[in-house]
Amino acid sequence: MLPRRSLLFGALIGAGLASGLAPLVHASPDLLVENLTRLYPVKVAAIVVPSSGAEVVQAVQSWPGQIAVGGGRYSMGGQIGVEGGLHIDMRKMNALIWLRAQELAVRVQAGMRWRDLQDHLDKADLSVRTMQSYSNFTVGGSASVNVHGRYVGHGPIAGSIRSLQIVLSDGRVMEANRQKNPDLFRAAIGGYGGVGVITEVELDLDRNSRIERSIAHVQLADYPGYFKSKVKGESAMLMHNADLLPPKFDVATAVNWSVTNKGLTVTERLVPRGKRYALEQSLIWAVTELPKGDLLQRKVLRPLIQRKPEVVWRNYEASLDAASLEPKSRTASTYVLQEYFVPVRHFSAYTSLMAAVIRRHGAQVLNVSVRHSQADEDSVMAWARDEVFSFVVYYKQGTDAASMQGTAAWTRDMVATALEYGGSYYLPYQRHATQSQFDAAYPQKSAFKRVKDEFDPGHRMSNELWKQYL
Repeated sequence: MLPRRSLLFGALIGAGLASGLAPLVHASPDLLVENLTRLYPVKVAAIVVPSSGAEVVQAVQSWPGQIAVGGGRYSMGGQIGVEGGLHIDMRKMNALIWLRAQELAVRVQAGMRWRDLQDHLDKADLSVRTMQSYSNFTVGGSASVNVHGRYVGHGPIAGSIRSLQIVLSDGRVMEANRQKNPDLFRAAIGGYGGVGVITEVELDLDRNSRIERSIAHVQLADYPGYFKSKVKGESAMLMHNADLLPPKFDVATAVNWSVTNKGLTVTERLVPRGKRYALEQSLIWAVTELPKGDLLQRKVLRPLIQRKPEVVWRNYEASLDAASLEPKSRTASTYVLQEYFVPVRHFSAYTSLMAAVIRRHGAQVLNVSVRHSQADEDSVMAWARDEVFSFVVYYKQGTDAASMQGTAAWTRDMVATALEYGGSYYLPYQRHATQSQFDAAYPQKSAFKRVKDEFDPGHRMSNELWKQYL
């Protein structure tokens, strides 16, 4: 038998059919909202799939309980679902509202994926200003977790968001930006759906350009100076990350992309859709399963991939497909991310201790990718309250209970290490941090809660993240 709230919701939605506003609804006693890793699915009472803001309003007003929002489903710890509640699946809200090329601005429905937006922008020789390294994520989801990428000097996406349309828990539709409803705007960016449903996003854009890759191998102690002079200090530098490889994590392989007029080595303007990535899957398997896989990655595979010069369109490098990282199976093991943010002055000391934690726990880390961000002054729940280096940890873990407990233990040690150096950790991943660790990493939670109390006094907008920590 369906839960009573699901039956009620179905009846209320059904009553709206005559108006033409009813979204697609799924109701079942066994509905699971899963994420990419297949870990920590959330059992919900109903799922609604709107295609318009009006349908979101109807769903919110009709549902009597708690509500969570999801897009591409890349958050990994229940951030897109609330137990026994309604899940709003935003992926059919993928329309272009308008594109104003002369203003370098665009407005889209929040469920549009970056790759779909790039199809529109590339025709006008424009590019997304700030986004993740991969194009599979939704724009609204990216705003909701306040993503960042490899862009030098850009910081998180908050800095390139002009305005948001948000549906509140009582069905009101609010426009929020730096001038109008600024508290709501700042809380919604990085707010994980806690203050309302983001339905439209307005963004700054950049011009498309040709970019050239260069590689440099830098000793760990020399990296902060290298970054300051060779990356941050170079006006042509567009993207940068530095890879630290196991087991020592003591050399930073800097991967730089700078604007150039050189001839293209790849003529395609965007990464083709639907590519098969069998080779990439085999390489991931080899690195994690073969004896001395760490040595194979460091001495053979990485140099082989990076040995050729490359000049591509900015949009090509920005349209990478996360399918290239997808393993053949996630049944017995899965691939996961963690991320930590540490003030730039603590880079060397923190990195050494981070590596020691990984080795002590025997965590199967494939690489740690270092990025950079200026302090974030746009979002309440800012993960960068100072100028920081970010450390994106890409690792493999088992899906059995013992492996999950082991991951929880070394994750808490990683969080403690970041906090020791005045840092924080990123919230879209597994919820292993203790309450005291969350409170230390995000002392702004009281300010966030004040905004939530104002715009969602019944705390109907929720998910497993906010249930645990807020």
